[in-house]
Amino acid sequence: MRPRPPVKGRGIVSGTGLIVTCLTATLAALVLSLWSYTDRPGTGPDALSAQTLRTSYGPLSALDQDFLVKVRLAGLWELPAGRQAQTKGTTPAVRTAGRHLVEGHRFLDERVRGVAARLNLALPDAPSDQQKQWLATLDAAQGAEYDRQFANILRLAHGRVFSVVAQVRASTRNSLVRDLADDANTTVLDHIKVLEATGYVDFDAVARDMATASTPPTAAPPPVSPPARDPAFTLPPPTFRPPPEQ
Repeated sequence: MRPRPPVKGRGIVSGTGLIVTCLTATLAALVLSLWSYTDRPGTGPDALSAQTLRTSYGPLSALDQDFLVKVRLAGLWELPAGRQAQTKGTTPAVRTAGRHLVEGHRFLDERVRGVAARLNLALPDAPSDQQKQWLATLDAAQGAEYDRQFANILRLAHGRVFSVVAQVRASTRNSLVRDLADDANTTVLDHIKVLEATGYVDFDAVARDMATASTPPTAAPPPVSPPARDPAFTLPPPTFRPPPEQ
């Protein structure tokens, strides 16, 4: 007697049953994969978003945190550089640039320390090794050579920070960082202007540095003739905002 053929459409190996089984297995695999990925340490939404921290003032991104550190580091070496230029500079314009650096970074340093305290973020207490090297270069320079080194090293450093400030101001979602970026933008632009007003800035070197993201040179830049300026030459006062009254 012949074996009875299977009834069409019945059993797990039938067409419909096979499709349902495959779909169920696929769905289970997707659920398991999603659960294991999102529950894994370091893969939550904040970690995946450049190590963003949650604060009561809005998300604090890795770029925001780096910006706060950079503002603090800038004050740690540019404040002493500015004080030095006020006494060591050989032209009124260099001494005036030094005064702007002191006033601007004194203001920004107070601001950034206040912001970091409210965000519970630790800040450095000493300049970086590269910044210490720049200060050593300025310590060793004398006369017109000092003026050239001061104007070019500080101008290159401010040019880099200026681009970071713009990026932070455009992207931050943290209200404290946004306000600080406004102050930093105004202050850094003021410093760029007074450094350029010394007449010693090598703009070709600035363009090369911005194109290659190299470090400011510690060797003397090409000789630049001292600027011809009136002995009574002065620059406008800094345009940064004073700290709010407590």
